[in-house]
Amino acid sequence: MTGARIDGLIARERLPASYKTIVEHHWRPLAAKIARWRQDKDGPIVIGVNGAQGSGKTTLCVFLSQALLPEIGLKAAVISLDDFYLPKTDRIALAEKIHPLLRTRGVPGTHDAAMLGVVIDKLRASESAAAPIFDKGADDRSLNMRHIDGPLDVILFEGWCVGAVAQEDAALIEPVNALESDEDKECAWRRYVNERLKTDYKDLFARIDKLIMLRVDGMETVFENRLLQERKLRAARPDAPDLLSDEGVARFIQHYERLTRHCLETLPDRADIVIDVATL
Repeated sequence: MTGARIDGLIARERLPASYKTIVEHHWRPLAAKIARWRQDKDGPIVIGVNGAQGSGKTTLCVFLSQALLPEIGLKAAVISLDDFYLPKTDRIALAEKIHPLLRTRGVPGTHDAAMLGVVIDKLRASESAAAPIFDKGADDRSLNMRHIDGPLDVILFEGWCVGAVAQEDAALIEPVNALESDEDKECAWRRYVNERLKTDYKDLFARIDKLIMLRVDGMETVFENRLLQERKLRAARPDAPDLLSDEGVARFIQHYERLTRHCLETLPDRADIVIDVATL
């Protein structure tokens, strides 16, 4: 039955039939490793899954949670960092109070880290929890909530900056792109983001027991992947109010560039497993 379930997921996710080879050769052994980790843990294990935009982390978590882990008797749920973006009104208020660039979702400081911590803690305590849902087409939090039934064996916590650590203050001075040089001349946005990484996000990521990194080649790959995602979203929801043009995507990913580069430099030495996406 699991083979049929995997085939169904491949069809549902609109993946090529060849993706089954990746499932069998890479994701199934990964599920077995997670099961071994779980044996040494009293209560649910929190697996962080880090990967730049378009690296495939969400797809990986779908196959782990809906097919491969249940196949070996483990109940899993996925918590996505993206679903905990602050509502648009909150980000507007943050932009007015701190820095205009904080209106754009993405960087640390634009999530409800406290709420996310509460949800993970409830699940770690073998309770049920309710998580928000973020509508990227509307660039706002949905009115609906997602109920997650406990108890769980595995909590898959995925997000583009999951597990990231703060930079040294001196590293913030030199801009990495036009967005920083033109719109954050005084480094106020960069310093705010970095401070969040030092504090509430550090506390949040401390809940992770094991960290998996899906490593991409670099920012050019991130741009191409994000462009493909946005084009798919435009095709599926052409009337959504906050979809990005190709030019908008180019500007959008500049918000992510600094921390994406930092993760590519620092996380391979800290992650428990590093998977090079290009080799899959």
